[in-house]
Amino acid sequence: MARIAIVGVGAIGGAIAALLENAGGHEITLCTRRPLEQMTVTTPSGMVRVQARNATIPEKAEPVEWVIVATKAYDSEAAAGWFSSLCSEGAAVAVVQNGVEHRERFAPYVEEARLLPVVIDCPVERSDDGEVRVRGAALMRVEDTSLGRGFAALFAGSSVKIDLVPDFITAAWWKLCLNSVGALNALTLQPAGLLRDEDMGRLAMDMVAECVAVGRAEGAELSDALGEQVLVHYRAQPPDAVNSLLADRLGGRRMEIDARNGAIVRKGEKHGISTPLNRMAVMLLNAQQRQ
Repeated sequence: MARIAIVGVGAIGGAIAALLENAGGHEITLCTRRPLEQMTVTTPSGMVRVQARNATIPEKAEPVEWVIVATKAYDSEAAAGWFSSLCSEGAAVAVVQNGVEHRERFAPYVEEARLLPVVIDCPVERSDDGEVRVRGAALMRVEDTSLGRGFAALFAGSSVKIDLVPDFITAAWWKLCLNSVGALNALTLQPAGLLRDEDMGRLAMDMVAECVAVGRAEGAELSDALGEQVLVHYRAQPPDAVNSLLADRLGGRRMEIDARNGAIVRKGEKHGISTPLNRMAVMLLNAQQRQ
């Protein structure tokens, strides 16, 4: 059993809470801006009611052993506002966010020895009324270290698969290649079925190719066939599946453009690698967001 706090109880945070509830025996605290009366999550195996405390004032939160940050990347500074109380006894911090800059975002707030980057692949959606719906199996990848193994142990008995990987850089860039394509859904306001179109499929693979080139420059080992693999992944989803970038645009919320396609563009510039398709996606989505 462990005392665990989840900061950011959106779609991913809700899915993680359900997994921890199914693992059993944990004391879970859900850290939210507004009071949360209850947390229920619909999963392929049924409804999960998460038994948890709800904390809404960072300064009054009780210390825990693990903090799991599942906020949007642009909310990292606000998430770190919980650490002084939650981490007062030396809690480890697992960062479950999009992008490849987990450590950079939280280095000012957490010493490296207690910081664990996590990438997650979980088809989950959160409706405007707060309902969280998990549509398939969850997979998380963490470094094969003592901290990573401790994190994996928290989920023993749940349905999630956790891969302990020796090369987290590659795992993070693989996920970013997958996420880069989601910009097409947000731009067109169409769900996953969009990628079943042949022309859109070729465009998606070209976007992934840019990400692969930048990822390799950053030290990731990425296959030339990754674009095809990403396309297969999207085409295997239900045609009405909505990724988080599209969901945020449809809901009129701020989008995680900077952490996803923006990171590809920034790091491409650092290495002198051209990323015109991802740059265009960033510019168009930013322009839409300013409206």
